[in-house]
Amino acid sequence: MRVTSIQLGRNDASKQGRIAHALDLLDRAPASDLFLLPELWHCGYFSFDRYWADSEPLNGPTVSAMREKAAQLGSHVHMGSIVERDGEDLFNTSVLLGPQGEILARYRKIHLFSYESEESKVLKRGAEIVVVETPWGKAGLSTCYDLRFPELYRKMVDQGAVFFLVPAAWPLARVDAWRLFNRARAHENLAYLFSCNCAGSSEGKPFAGHSMFVDPLGNAIAEAGEDECILSGEVAPDLVHATRSGFSALDDRVLR
Repeated sequence: MRVTSIQLGRNDASKQGRIAHALDLLDRAPASDLFLLPELWHCGYFSFDRYWADSEPLNGPTVSAMREKAAQLGSHVHMGSIVERDGEDLFNTSVLLGPQGEILARYRKIHLFSYESEESKVLKRGAEIVVVETPWGKAGLSTCYDLRFPELYRKMVDQGAVFFLVPAAWPLARVDAWRLFNRARAHENLAYLFSCNCAGSSEGKPFAGHSMFVDPLGNAIAEAGEDECILSGEVAPDLVHATRSGFSALDDRVLR
């Protein structure tokens, strides 16, 4: 299974320009089974005043363009997250697409960031834990700040998740925490974790980059730097079952 993260760093363009740039990088990336994009890349995480104007329903231009691209590539595409508009409510919503361009799952971010951020004021939080079947086992969906809440990941494991998909707009100021949580959430759940973070900056605030692929023992298989890049690597989905069978820590849990 080949996984590729598109660590986007172009934050100075219009929404249409960012979509075009993301599509171009997907075309330039190596053929992969699964692609990931970062959080709120279509408007810029810290551009809170753009959230409403750049919001759209799930049949809007960003999702539609990505659905067409997923079908063209014949690959699963976790298209990161967008500001989803549902009536008068806005959500930080990530979308997983199938190889025919179909929407396999939608996850509305549960934990909204409030420290030096307007996200929790502008957006409505999600309420549903999302685990979806894929050809490589069940995937648990989460977004950025969710990484600080391990109980969410344990609940996804209880629903059968063997790997986690994490789009993010994690800031450079807390890059050490980002790298720690990527590895910790994978290792404590004996699961793969594939993340895609933003590069560059938004409203003068730099992002950490360092998208990561982490194996069930917490080892970083691949890790990007701070700049925009395409991170790609091969993983063995069967390793989760082998690891859990050989090291049965999840079976020894007392509190559930």
